[in-house]
Amino acid sequence: METVTDNAALRALLAPLRAAGKSIALVPTMGNLHAGHISLVEKAGQSADIVVTSLFVNPTQFGANEDLDTYPRTLQADKEKLKKAGNQFLFAPTIEEMYPNGLTQSIVHVPGCTDGLCGGKRPGHFDGVSTIVTKLFHIVQPDTAVFGEKDYQQLCTIKKMVTDLCFPIKIIGVETSREADSLAMSSRNGYLSDKERAKAPTLYATLLQIKTALLAGNRNHESLIREGIQQIEKQGFVSDYLEIRNASTLQPAEQKNKELVVLVAAFLGNTRLIDNISVILKPEKL
Repeated sequence: METVTDNAALRALLAPLRAAGKSIALVPTMGNLHAGHISLVEKAGQSADIVVTSLFVNPTQFGANEDLDTYPRTLQADKEKLKKAGNQFLFAPTIEEMYPNGLTQSIVHVPGCTDGLCGGKRPGHFDGVSTIVTKLFHIVQPDTAVFGEKDYQQLCTIKKMVTDLCFPIKIIGVETSREADSLAMSSRNGYLSDKERAKAPTLYATLLQIKTALLAGNRNHESLIREGIQQIEKQGFVSDYLEIRNASTLQPAEQKNKELVVLVAAFLGNTRLIDNISVILKPEKL
């Protein structure tokens, strides 16, 4: 595996491979890699000849009171994990390399799917995400790019951006990787105390209960959301949001929608956790 830190060098390395007909997949990450990230790298390896994983803690997607300074940076351990996963190129640029004119610069805004949810709770977050991913797409020029479904709103945002801006890139979503007790894998899980970690699986258990109720015919979304919030707050969570949305557009779900996604964000202590679950309803019987 080769580690590259500047744009021009990465382009120079990839150009002859592309000219030789090799397909390229990109896996954008912020590092502190866990098994979920590695599953993305492995999926990328199945979809292309060459895998490029980027490791960049992007300052423009962090809010003023968020954890940019304390976000875990584990470059050496990440390198070892990527080597074992068969990753060929690690792109680990500096902030100056990715933002040569400073952080006040052109941005990419994706309307619609960024409304509400994390987009509403973290103003500017998805502008930061879409801008840095656009930069990475231009630098790497991949044939495919792989993202996890845990960040469902992010995945929808990238898919829409690729369509809107005519990027010739196939976006692949990978199912959320979970711990043995069903907690979604996340770099931020390491912030949890032992007591908090024991309560954390309540988040996904609540999503499962809502999915079960929807599949059983319960269409009272407001009631399901209210009961779900009560359940997680009994375990010490502070709810940020719990919503049922159209899985394709991420607009608030309507009764006619058959493909839904239930999304949650909540604080456990100082740690903000997110998760989601997809629900496909059967057509109503006549």
